[in-house]
Amino acid sequence: MKTIYSCLILLALAIPAAAEENGIATVPSQHSVAETIDRLASIAKARGLLVFARIDFAADAEKAGLKMPPTQLLIFGNPKAGTPLMLASPTSALDLPLKALAWEDGEGKVWVSYNKPEYLKDRHSLPDTLVQNIAGVKVLVEKAAE
Repeated sequence: MKTIYSCLILLALAIPAAAEENGIATVPSQHSVAETIDRLASIAKARGLLVFARIDFAADAEKAGLKMPPTQLLIFGNPKAGTPLMLASPTSALDLPLKALAWEDGEGKVWVSYNKPEYLKDRHSLPDTLVQNIAGVKVLVEKAAE
């Protein structure tokens, strides 16, 4: 039993590290999932960004008779910043507007994940000059998580 528990802990710790390899940045949050997303939405709005949607996956799962840990997604951005990226590479619209996912792991720890701007640059062959339009996502997420 102790070995299984140790493996589960290692797996939970490996999730953020594995995500890093796939262009996903994951940072720990000092708040609950709902509070983290509330903070992120507030920070985004204060900086003139639009909040397009908030999805509460756990609430939707419960409505379907399923159970999952708290998990919420915030979709946010600025058309003045995102549109030039979409014009340069229409497929970037698959990843824009920006998204941040707050989720709780099996140990009750809350994390926030988002696509790294560098990953989006490479994925959609975006010019360096346009990546600065979305580079602020790191600061927003880290501020919401602190």
